[in-house]
Amino acid sequence: MYKFITSSLTMLLLLDLHAQINIPAGSSAASVTTMVGLTEISIEYFRPKMKGRKIFGPDRNALLEYGDMWRTGANSGTKITLSTSAKIGGIEVSAGTYLILTKPGENQFDFILYGDPSIGSNFSKIEADKIIINIKVDNIKSSTMIETLTFQISDLSADNTQANIHFQWADASWKVPIEVSFDKIVMDEIEQKTKVNLSNYMDAATYYLETGKDLNQALSWAQLFLAVESNRKYFYLSRLAKIQAGLGMKKEALETTMESLEKSKAAGAKAYIKSNEDFIKKLKNK
Repeated sequence: MYKFITSSLTMLLLLDLHAQINIPAGSSAASVTTMVGLTEISIEYFRPKMKGRKIFGPDRNALLEYGDMWRTGANSGTKITLSTSAKIGGIEVSAGTYLILTKPGENQFDFILYGDPSIGSNFSKIEADKIIINIKVDNIKSSTMIETLTFQISDLSADNTQANIHFQWADASWKVPIEVSFDKIVMDEIEQKTKVNLSNYMDAATYYLETGKDLNQALSWAQLFLAVESNRKYFYLSRLAKIQAGLGMKKEALETTMESLEKSKAAGAKAYIKSNEDFIKKLKNK
């Protein structure tokens, strides 16, 4: 009898566990990850909703009163992770994971980067020496209400060195600039890897071309790479022509572009056919 009762209770407990109802979380988890240069930037956060509430305001009628410390989201707060060092708001920050805290205001938010993400919303544990950044950012009032809190990594620059942390919720919106530097990393890799692999010469030459470095060095690397006949692809030749043109070698640049055009036509590479034809016109008009 005792065994029967015990077995029955066990079955009921198991049934109870399997009978639990799955319902959506009030504040869903979210993340955004972007490569800026050679730095991976990730923001992990929870997304509360307005649900008809006044979110920011000068008194307790609002969910978040101006000047109150806030975890900038819900649950365990908002974390940002950098794979390399970067400048956030103009301040150098080491690689690692940090907590984003804020103090809302009508015209500005206090943006605080905290070095111990484990505290979550337990602000009594904040230690002054772990505050990495404490700056003010403009609150750009939005004309459209944003129902669900959203973070983005936006406004990536053409040279892939700058972006913005972009926050939006209710009528509030602010951005904090991020700046990365990858030149030393690339230069170190060029120094190490061109010694052991010929194919890296063209990558090194391309980097020098695109970043305005020593074009004579870029030319030397490109010529070493293209001395191997099988490497003389139309896309590599196009890069060589641009290096030659940058050095004022008009005749050589024209010859290289003509070779690239011929090979791009053979390959049916329409984009390169057009770019080569345009570059030939540009060179002839110089």
